[in-house]
Amino acid sequence: MSTITPLTTLPAWAALTRHYEQINGTHLRDLFAEDPGRAERMVIEGAGLFLDYSKNRITDETVTLLVQLAEETGLRAQIEKMFNGDKINSTEERAVLHTALRAPEGASVLQDGENVVPAVHAVLARMAGFSERIRSGAWKGQSGLPIKSIVNIGIGGSDLGPVMAYEALKHYSDRSLSFRFVSNVDGTDFLEAVQGLDPAQTLFIVCSKTFDTLETITNAESARDWLLKAFGGDETAIAHHFVAVSTNKEKVGDFGIDVANMFEFWDWVGGRYSMDAAIGLSTMLAIGPERFGELLAGFHEMDVHFRETPFARNLPVLMGLLSVWYNNFFGMQSLAVLPYEQYLKRFPAYLQQLTMESNGKSITLDGERVDYQTGPIYWGEPGTNGQHSFYQLIHQGTRIIPCDFIAFVHPLTELGRHHDLLMANVFAQSEALAIGKTEDEVKKEGTKEKLVPHKVFEGNRPSNTILADRLTPKTLGRLVALYEHIVFTQGAIWGINPFDQWGVQLGKLLAQQIIPDLENPAEPTLRHNTSTNNLIRRYRRIKKGLS
Repeated sequence: MSTITPLTTLPAWAALTRHYEQINGTHLRDLFAEDPGRAERMVIEGAGLFLDYSKNRITDETVTLLVQLAEETGLRAQIEKMFNGDKINSTEERAVLHTALRAPEGASVLQDGENVVPAVHAVLARMAGFSERIRSGAWKGQSGLPIKSIVNIGIGGSDLGPVMAYEALKHYSDRSLSFRFVSNVDGTDFLEAVQGLDPAQTLFIVCSKTFDTLETITNAESARDWLLKAFGGDETAIAHHFVAVSTNKEKVGDFGIDVANMFEFWDWVGGRYSMDAAIGLSTMLAIGPERFGELLAGFHEMDVHFRETPFARNLPVLMGLLSVWYNNFFGMQSLAVLPYEQYLKRFPAYLQQLTMESNGKSITLDGERVDYQTGPIYWGEPGTNGQHSFYQLIHQGTRIIPCDFIAFVHPLTELGRHHDLLMANVFAQSEALAIGKTEDEVKKEGTKEKLVPHKVFEGNRPSNTILADRLTPKTLGRLVALYEHIVFTQGAIWGINPFDQWGVQLGKLLAQQIIPDLENPAEPTLRHNTSTNNLIRRYRRIKKGLS
C-alpha cells in the first residue's frame, strides 16, 4: 500500500496545473515587455555561478508554486537525510554520501554512527602520494623507466567522469604524460587506446568496484596480455604497470595487482557520483593533487549552497523545478545542455549517465507505478558546433527543447577575437530562442512572399544561461555538483530513487546467457525468443564462413 501522497493529488500540483493553463499561451516577448525588471530580478548568483533564468516561460507566481511543490514533496527533509547519511537508496539499503567525498578534512559525516571523512581523506592522501611518484618519475616500470602513458580502464561512471574531467581540465594537465581511456568491450577500443604506446612506460588503472564488471575485466585481461607479451610473460611486471580502484582485494590480488596499490571507495558512492572519489585517480595524475583539491572544493561549495540556500534562490533546486515544470506540464521531454567551451566537449555525455541512469524510473519509492513523466532526455554538444547541426530543430522544429547554455567570461586560451565571437553566439542563441522573429519583421526585410513562412521564428523557447568567470578545477566541481543536485531535486519531486539502476541489469544478465551460445564449438540448444535464436544462428553461420 502506498505510504506517499501521490504527486498529482498535491495542492501545489493542482495549482500549477491551473497556472499552466493561464500562462501557456503567453509569449516570452510579452513577458519581457510587461515586466521591465524581469531580466534583473530573475537571476541567481551562488557558489561561483551566475544563472539567468529570465528566458523561461514563467512568472514570479510560477516560481512560488514550484517552491510550494518542493515543500509539499518534502524536498528539504530529503536533502537533510542525504547529507546526514540516512539510507535513502531504499532499494539497495544504502546511504548516499557522495557529498562526503568532498567534505573538508575535520568535517563529520556519519554513516551508521561512524565518521567517514577520515577514511575519505586517507584515500585522498594515498592517491596524492601515488600521483606525486608518477608525476615526478619516482615510480618506475618493470624496466626501470618512468611512466609516460596512463590508460584508464572502466565503464559507466568509471569512465565517463574521468574522461570528461580529463578533457575539461586538459589546460591544467601535465603534458609530459599522455592519457587514454578504454570502456567499450569492442576490441577496437582497447587496441586503439594502446596504439603506439611503449609497454615499459605505460600504467593501467583498472576501475571496477567489484572487480568483475564484464567489459572492464575483459579489457583489463587484454591489457595484461599486451603487457606480458612485451615482458616475455614475466608476471612480476603487472605490479609495476597496474593499479586498481576497487573494493575487492581478493580479486585484485588474484589479477596480479599489488593490493597496496588498490585505491578504495565505498558502497555509499554510486558509480555515476564517483569522479571525485578514487575513480578520479587519472584526473589527479593529470592535474596534480593540489588542483584535484580545488576540484573537490568546488563540489563542496555547491553542496553547501544546495543544503543551506532558500529554495527560491537555490541554483540546483530552481533548475530542477524548472525541468519538472517543462517535463510534466508542457510535455517537453528533452533538455539540451550546450557548453560554449571546447574543453567541456564531453560534459553532455557525462550528464547523460548522471541524469538518465538516475531518474529514468517509472516506479515510486513505495513501489507504485507513476502516472506522470519522469526523467527527461539530456543531450548536447559544444557551441558553436551544434549551431551548424541540431539547432535548426531547436529553433524551428515541432518539438520545444529547453536549453542550458554554459559559458565563461574569460577563456583559458586567448586567440584574437575568438572568445568575443563565441560569447556573442551564446547570447544571440538564447535571445533568438526566446524572442524569435515575427512575420512582420521578416517582411520588413524585403523577403519574397513565398519565403516568409520559412524565415519566421516562433520563439517562446525557454533557456537558462549559466555564466562563470573561467573554467577552473573549482568551477568544474561546482558545475558537476550543480547537476547532481538538480537530479536529486527532480527525483525527490517525482518520488523515485535516483540512486539505483536496476534497468541496466537485465540486458547484462541475458548477455551472460548468450555468450556460451556464441562461443560453444558445438551447435547449442537455444532457448531464447525466436528472434534472438535466429540472430544467434545467423551470427554463428556467417562466423564459420557458411552461407
